[in-house]
Amino acid sequence: MKGINLSFSACGFLGIYHLGAASALCRHGQKLLKDVQAFAGASAGSLVASVLLTAPEKLEECGEFTYVFAEEIRRQALGAATPGYDFMARLRSGMESILPPDAHTLACGRLHVSITNARSGRNCLVSAFCSREDLLQVLCASSFVPIYAGLRAVEYRGQKWVDGGLTDSLPILPGGRTVTVSPFTGRLDISPQDDGRLGSYVRVANQDVLVSPGNLVRLSHALFPPSRREMESLHQRGFEDALRFLRRENWFE
Repeated sequence: MKGINLSFSACGFLGIYHLGAASALCRHGQKLLKDVQAFAGASAGSLVASVLLTAPEKLEECGEFTYVFAEEIRRQALGAATPGYDFMARLRSGMESILPPDAHTLACGRLHVSITNARSGRNCLVSAFCSREDLLQVLCASSFVPIYAGLRAVEYRGQKWVDGGLTDSLPILPGGRTVTVSPFTGRLDISPQDDGRLGSYVRVANQDVLVSPGNLVRLSHALFPPSRREMESLHQRGFEDALRFLRRENWFE
């Protein structure tokens, strides 16, 4: 099938699930990846999309950074909001070490990052990056949760921007099929399947998620990361859910 897009949802530290799914796609889904014309994402999803597109060989390194970053947050008295802790600086340092020098060239026209205008509240999907710094700024903007990550929104091209997950947490691109990935159970291609469903869905920033105890726990873990053991389990869950999808769609290799 031609005309495939791949989109990763906003999910905070549950981005480790995305990394597990991305690893499975790299190992067993090359038949799918070679047909992907565009990648998209919001917040943590945009970070994983950028790595999968520009430096797939760094997925493991990205995972280790996530574990260490989460441990730092757990050690803070008030988590990321602890006075004196610069969440965004730490996040940016990780992106700078992982993304290659030509990341903006590889991403231009193929990576679509969801960001929210701090003044108007309108969503914007950015897909043109004139420099590596430009790309880094957009990724930072997409990951900036007000108050949690700081008090000053990210400036990009003369305007202030915040987390893209607030207005479009799972971008669906026009043209072809968008394969969706999310650590929240819902109407998605790759996601966990909860037991004991309540059977109702809610639409949150363009993403349909199931009302379930599991999703409520995941929501809290997005901002307040669980133990490394639990995060490793989430990574494995993402890997296995992606394999299940590849087999179901006859893309498994």
